[in-house]
Amino acid sequence: MSKGQLGLSTPDKRLAAVCGLFCTACALYIGTKEDPERLKIMATRFQIPVEELECHGCRSEKRGIFCREYCKMTKCVIEKGIDFCGECPEYPCDELKEFQAKMPHRNELWKSHERIKEVGYEKWYAEQVEHYSCPACGTINSAYDMACRKCGATPSCNFVKLHKDEII
Repeated sequence: MSKGQLGLSTPDKRLAAVCGLFCTACALYIGTKEDPERLKIMATRFQIPVEELECHGCRSEKRGIFCREYCKMTKCVIEKGIDFCGECPEYPCDELKEFQAKMPHRNELWKSHERIKEVGYEKWYAEQVEHYSCPACGTINSAYDMACRKCGATPSCNFVKLHKDEII
């Protein structure tokens, strides 16, 4: 599926997580939108129903269980009337620091917030589309897809190229 078909050519704030993650490169989002088999495998691994994993992005009505049940940042930015954690006077708070340190796909949160402040979320969004796109076929891949999930090219995207050791 091309970037245009996914609607990625137009920035969608629902897919720009308040914490600085790019929802479109999330395995749950990819599974929900175009790879239901991936979602089934994850549901089996986590021993939860597929429906609990379905996600349409951080700011959507349908968020995956991890963001829905465990994310404290979304509620916080709503209460503070801001769009991203990086806009908060308490940034980076202990909650975000702990969140960032737990998983390799969160390695670039600080850089994301810097870019959002510097160029705005629309430009950052476009940069993220390129950052997670396969250089061979343009498919958006997750941070954990070592090879492109469509064409098999390695690395699957620039994020994986930069962070392969941490991911493995």
